[in-house]
Amino acid sequence: MDPSSETPLVQVQGLGKTVTDATGSFDILTDIDLTLARAQTLAIVGASGSGKSTLLSLIAGLDVPTRGSVRLAGQDLFALDEDGRAALRARELGFVFQSFQLLGHLSALENVMLPLELAGRRDARARSAQMLERVGLAQRARAYPRVLSGGEQQRVALARAFVVQPALLLADEPTGSLDHASGESVMQLMLQLNREQGTALVLVTHDQGIAARCEQRITLQAGRILERTQS
Repeated sequence: MDPSSETPLVQVQGLGKTVTDATGSFDILTDIDLTLARAQTLAIVGASGSGKSTLLSLIAGLDVPTRGSVRLAGQDLFALDEDGRAALRARELGFVFQSFQLLGHLSALENVMLPLELAGRRDARARSAQMLERVGLAQRARAYPRVLSGGEQQRVALARAFVVQPALLLADEPTGSLDHASGESVMQLMLQLNREQGTALVLVTHDQGIAARCEQRITLQAGRILERTQS
């Protein structure tokens, strides 16, 4: 089959988000259109307040748009109720955040195991141990987040995201709280796992150097797409 004829993994059409407060209405996003195929990488860049994180939340179905649509793996996200969107996220999505979002009372291994256990996987421990080894942390499996460096915590977060083999990984400033060397290591690892697993990647970043390593790039300004670039 011609790959161009396949259904896109992500299809965003006419997406807009308006909020209203005591001062009136404000458009956070306006007329956003984008398409992402399976295994592709997309960087979303722009100044603070340009709408990057809101767009990521809408692609994940964590927020609801004022207008427009998001289709994930052919499914209209907002034709589903909250439970339906949560079930779709569990099947198709992985997340990585700037602040790691690890559970402090769980070891590195237990943090990685969590999504598999929630899915009822009997091989959760074995798969998670393999994933920790893949990200270079086999020797830190029993360590708790408080004794891990920032780079190590982000690698645990990557292992947790990729262990479920998601179709799409959403990453919000994943290197933003790391020093340059740790950030570079995490970014290389994320792109390697993207290639190995065929997981598509949508990455929000302020770093133009990181964005340039993605196949597609969109620049947001005041909630609109200012520029599109393709490698």
